Amino acid sequence: MPWAFDYLIVGAGFAGSVLAERLASQCDMSCLVVERRNHIGGNAYDAHDAAGILLHMYGPHYFRTNSDRIVQYLSQFTDWHPVEYKILSWTNGRYWQFPINLNTFEQLIGRPSTSEEMEETLAKWRVPIADPQNSEEVIVSQVGYKLYEQFFRNYTLKQWRRDPQELDPSVCGRIPIRTNRDDRYHTEKFQALPLKGFTGMFERMLAHPKIKLLLQTDYREVAPFIQYKHMIYTGPIDLYFDCCDGPLPYRSLRFEPETIEQEFYLPAMQVNYPNDEAFTRIVEIKRATGQRAPVTTIMREYPQDYCPGREPYYPVPAPDARALYQKYAARAEAETGVTFVGRLATYRYYNMDQVVGAALAEFEKLRGRAL
Repeated sequence: MPWAFDYLIVGAGFAGSVLAERLASQCDMSCLVVERRNHIGGNAYDAHDAAGILLHMYGPHYFRTNSDRIVQYLSQFTDWHPVEYKILSWTNGRYWQFPINLNTFEQLIGRPSTSEEMEETLAKWRVPIADPQNSEEVIVSQVGYKLYEQFFRNYTLKQWRRDPQELDPSVCGRIPIRTNRDDRYHTEKFQALPLKGFTGMFERMLAHPKIKLLLQTDYREVAPFIQYKHMIYTGPIDLYFDCCDGPLPYRSLRFEPETIEQEFYLPAMQVNYPNDEAFTRIVEIKRATGQRAPVTTIMREYPQDYCPGREPYYPVPAPDARALYQKYAARAEAETGVTFVGRLATYRYYNMDQVVGAALAEFEKLRGRAL
């Protein structure tokens, strides 16, 4: 007799976990969550290393949101450690304030200045582009080529292996540029990390008795042996369709941890390396989590090409990728009995709160349907 569930949920990241929790707790629906990796939490997974330092194992996940609803929902499963995310950039042999703000401008000109002088100077440096069409244009239209070359161009080339001219304006446009002294990386009203880590939050989210979890399992291996009424798919959309229209482009990452016998190593929780180094950033997440320990662990982050066996971290925000995705989106629209949700399944560069919001919205649609 095969297992029987109301929902087969592929993936135990934010999208899959939120939907499993809501369907189980609010609708009394049985859910089988199938995850091909050996842990829950998707790329937000965190764990302690051999030195006892809590690490974000797939790069820093700086949770922030302007949505009270999302905070209220997640707060059922975690308390919070408030934090303001502040980073630096290392280039030309020194640390720079980043994102670009009045402090950065003062470093550049070598003396105190004012917002008015910075605005006047940027007005001279800017390239007049009324409607920026790519990531180079969106930056040079704000600060000109000097600051673009110093902080953005090579970092983007390393991260995406594409010239910024080939990428959507949103890639570099996500980074604010300010003429005041606000040096925060993000400005959302709620900025915090789960007090005991993301993994602990996911464990509580998936603890409902109506939820069964299978790790290190490909859903295709178990699907023939179970009965389910509806599938929720959060993996790469092209893989669901066996890449029948060709593989979608993704970027992957490699992480290199190093434990150091001192309390802190970096002057900030994150330092970007836009130019000379092979890695794009070093993260000392202990500065964000607030963990107290006599040693620290840093994580160097190296972008790499995506291929089978590597994690697809980032959909590529470019016109050619978007055109190919539309073919898969049309196939997904025609698919019956399957819901596609999450960053990989919808090929969008979502933040964590956006994935939670999308999952909660999808839940409202699903609860209105009779299985």
